[in-house]
Amino acid sequence: MDRYDSIIIGAGHNGLVCAAYLARGGQRVLVLDAADTPGGLAGTREFHPGFHVAAAHSVNHFASKIAADLNLASYGYQSIDQSLAGLNADGDAIIVTSDNIRGAGADDSEAYGKYLRLMRRFATALEPSWLKKIPPIGSTGIADLMSFAQLGLKLRLLGKDDMREFMRIATLPTRDLMDEFFENDILKATLAWDGLVGARMAPRSPNSSVLAMLYRMSGETASVAGLISALQAAAESAGAEIRCGAEVENLLIEAGAQGVAATGVRLTNGDEIAADRVVSSADPKTTFLDLAGVRNLDIGFTNRIRRLRCNGYVAKLHLALDGLPSFRGLDRPDGRMIIAPELDAIEFAFDDAKYGESSASPVMEIAIPSLQDTSLAPDGQHVLSAHVMYVPYERKGGWTDDARSRIHDRAIETIARCAPDIREQILDSEFLTPADLEREYRVTGGHWHHTEFAIDQMLMMRPTYEAAQYSTPIPGLYLCGAGCHPGGDLTGAAGHNAAHEVLR
Repeated sequence: MDRYDSIIIGAGHNGLVCAAYLARGGQRVLVLDAADTPGGLAGTREFHPGFHVAAAHSVNHFASKIAADLNLASYGYQSIDQSLAGLNADGDAIIVTSDNIRGAGADDSEAYGKYLRLMRRFATALEPSWLKKIPPIGSTGIADLMSFAQLGLKLRLLGKDDMREFMRIATLPTRDLMDEFFENDILKATLAWDGLVGARMAPRSPNSSVLAMLYRMSGETASVAGLISALQAAAESAGAEIRCGAEVENLLIEAGAQGVAATGVRLTNGDEIAADRVVSSADPKTTFLDLAGVRNLDIGFTNRIRRLRCNGYVAKLHLALDGLPSFRGLDRPDGRMIIAPELDAIEFAFDDAKYGESSASPVMEIAIPSLQDTSLAPDGQHVLSAHVMYVPYERKGGWTDDARSRIHDRAIETIARCAPDIREQILDSEFLTPADLEREYRVTGGHWHHTEFAIDQMLMMRPTYEAAQYSTPIPGLYLCGAGCHPGGDLTGAAGHNAAHEVLR
């Protein structure tokens, strides 16, 4: 039987980041993925002849440190400037850049400067904690205490007034924060989006939305396809082997003098591959309940894994377009576009989903990734990708063809109010509910963060207190996916942190 130092399950971006660091650290590394191509939810696939798209349509805050460490620029990776636009059906638009806003009144423009300076100070203070292991609950070790002390010092350096303000707003409902600063409805909804997307929360929900906004203010933007190809090249150049079309059926777990330990994997074709350790970028429920098996786990831990909230609330819409659509209020649709005319529109869409219904008036984030990467569509044509909220994983009455068709049509109708000619440009479309995402990408609940980004499922509680430091109750088994600290999105942080835990 062939043997590796580390086997990584899943060639998503975190798995590739982890593989690159481990291989650079001198390990013999094998990455296994059931899909035909690497990337996971960020993997590009063809949904109409000549048209390609990823479920994760944009890279909003990939960690700059990782890009530098792995020298991703030498493999074609490059950051891009990407604006954020808020739209409504009347043709009004708010353009948000890294430094200012356009389309709002003078008072809101002035308030945005104050808001941005405050939030950037908080985001800068928190940023180092995303790229390090969070100490476990109750730890008294020197290294762990120093880690807490460093974060505390960062926050103390904010000054007494800012420290108080941080503590006040950290769990504030997004609506309250927006109302404190701004008057323009579109601006409020647009800025609130990054605190809510992918979460089971609405603007009035007190939880972690402000922390999510701060989380997404770090790092850099990039092309999804460019990021995945660069990570693959970096991992392979360092010596990692990437094997696609290789689905893991279960972990090999053997009993020894110190108890059970992970010693490799068994593939669905029957092949067994041995390793000193296994690192899983799959979601926690898949990793522990399916791959490891409950017979190898303590019942208390198993129950905590079962209770993780991981049902998705975001659907994906892909459009193959025979040209570049024109959006009212925009010169060029080359950034992220939010169609949510006001905070109440987001709230009402969430209300529908809470009771198992897909929203009658969906809100969404749109991007046209073919503007940044021309390989995604034929010359002169484009792909549109949208995150549609809120669409429940468990719909009342189930996801029938008719139910899927209705929310698909509502989503296109919503886009058409802002881009009136888009219907004539549509060559084909694809609509994926969270249940479809679960089936297509093998992620429990179709949740792209693997588990909810909520205050009780963050930091040293992500995914549980026993597995929040990337090692797990099963010796030789580690986690490196979005279900562990710091969370989802295309940051690479979980893969980075897990690799450093393995190598320490």
